[in-house]
Amino acid sequence: MGWGDMEPPNGSAAGRSDTCFGVFNTSDSRDNAQNSIASPWFSTAFGLIGLCSNLFALCVLLSSSRKLSSRARSSFLVFLCGLVVTDFMGLLVTASVIIPYHFIKFTWAKVDPGCHLCNFLGFSMVFFGQCPLLLGATMAGERFFGINHPFSRSTSISKRRAWSIVGLVWGFSCLLGLLPVLGLGRYTLQYPGSWCFLTLLPDTGNVVFCLLFALLGIFSVLLSFIFNTVSVVTLCRVYHDRESVQRRRDSEVEMMVQLVGIMIIATICWMPLLIFIIQTVLQQLPASGQIQILPMETQKMLLIYIRMVTWNQILDPWVYILFRRAVLQRVYPSLRPRPSILSLYPVLNPSLGRKLTAD
Repeated sequence: MGWGDMEPPNGSAAGRSDTCFGVFNTSDSRDNAQNSIASPWFSTAFGLIGLCSNLFALCVLLSSSRKLSSRARSSFLVFLCGLVVTDFMGLLVTASVIIPYHFIKFTWAKVDPGCHLCNFLGFSMVFFGQCPLLLGATMAGERFFGINHPFSRSTSISKRRAWSIVGLVWGFSCLLGLLPVLGLGRYTLQYPGSWCFLTLLPDTGNVVFCLLFALLGIFSVLLSFIFNTVSVVTLCRVYHDRESVQRRRDSEVEMMVQLVGIMIIATICWMPLLIFIIQTVLQQLPASGQIQILPMETQKMLLIYIRMVTWNQILDPWVYILFRRAVLQRVYPSLRPRPSILSLYPVLNPSLGRKLTAD
């Protein structure tokens, strides 16, 4: 299907470049919606599974945080809690708009002629999409410095400072999501007419915003990969050194297993979409100013990649739920706590012993 084979939907308003309508053709989408992954039951099932998973993980996190005395582990749980809250709110906000559309089939041009709801939904997609990637990179960076430079800080990050960092990530993602509202790019209605997202059209504003969103996400994933790889190598080397066994206890390994799991899920779920966005906008650059409507194949592929991203919000909480020491020790009873440096060297200075124990 060519670029010019589609008629702008929703009347004359859809053809204007300053509206959130007209990027796709609604005539084909409504006929195929019931037989595609855009069906209401598919979206509802995804939403409910994701909400229940994140709510369960949040309860487990809050229960675990009350029993901890280690500041390193406590700060890590704060980052995990921020990630779970972000995933939960992302599913809740987007599902509250998308699921009713599939059952009611309202017309966006009539319900939202000013594109306020579309802009809000597009902002939510960008904000709640970029936050988990940035939080994953932040958590990987914090563990990298905690493992590779353990004596560069007298103490681990406090809970208050950890929450401040989470707040900074939320603020940065919020600023990124507001860029189309401030004039850089725009949010438009996407196939099959149930959600809004950034616009994959070749005008300058949209290209800059799409590249900024995609490259920032790829950078976050790559940064997580580098930090986590170095941290895992360091832990493997330390655990083969008997004299340094206390330097990285089992809790460090547990945190790294969870971080690597989060990184793998984010890579599998997000990288196809981010690469697809870059390829789409760059391939269209020679036709800048001529393309007004996305081809149906591009619309469908974008929807498929967005569905893959949804799995990230569903699987993230289960990484923490399943990869805890309490669960792993039931699966592998041979896992035993490592001896501490105090038990190996009982003549250590008491003040040094207290410092290492608190650390």
